[in-house]
Amino acid sequence: MSDLFLSRAIEAARAAGQKQRAALGSEMAVDDLSDHDVKLRLDRECQELITEMLLTTFPDHTVFGEEGGSAYGASEYQWIVDPIDGTVNFFHNFPHFCAAIALQKAGETIAAVTYDPNREEFFTAEKGKGAFVNGRRLATSKCTSIREAMVSTGFSKGKEIVDQSIELVTWYGLNAQKLRMNGSAALDLAYVAAGRLDIYLERTIRLWDVAGGVLLVEEAGGKIELEPVAGKEQTYVLAASNGKVDVRRW
Repeated sequence: MSDLFLSRAIEAARAAGQKQRAALGSEMAVDDLSDHDVKLRLDRECQELITEMLLTTFPDHTVFGEEGGSAYGASEYQWIVDPIDGTVNFFHNFPHFCAAIALQKAGETIAAVTYDPNREEFFTAEKGKGAFVNGRRLATSKCTSIREAMVSTGFSKGKEIVDQSIELVTWYGLNAQKLRMNGSAALDLAYVAAGRLDIYLERTIRLWDVAGGVLLVEEAGGKIELEPVAGKEQTYVLAASNGKVDVRRW
């Protein structure tokens, strides 16, 4: 059954990702536009497509996603979906975004698919079976020195979060080899798993952004620190690394 879980998730991610790539650069219908975020009609359409494909095959499952769905924990097997991780990138025609799908059983992630339609890369993992990109096994980097580390971070635009993040951004900017802010948590975690990044940090991140990526990093030999944010459901402070380099946190 696990093979069916993963294969169906790959098909759903491919369908959503190809829909995104076809729409990139075209006029986009906006459902909601705020100072620091955008919700596109395509987000909702992609989640509806993913949901239909998954629940047609697994009718006793539920979907919990950024664009709605069932309550978290509504069934033993539940799909965690971010239909477009990196929506603001997508909105600005910046080709760094993905479809992210994870499957949890009783709250534990057991399968993950992150699909980058611009590079045609499928990052996949199953609990206890390793992590892969397009069928090639992944392993985190061998970096042990922060001076040689490629680091990525991100933060929401609330003043408190920005204030908490500035000192850390400054420290990594001065001490790491390079600091990046890429705009897609799911892809940053996949890149840690692939050895392209050594560290990824986020002060406030939602479950649908990271459920699959956390499994990818762990299955590739990396280290995850995930701390729930008090008073905010399915929201976390996250530090991911290759498991070899020391991570400075908030």
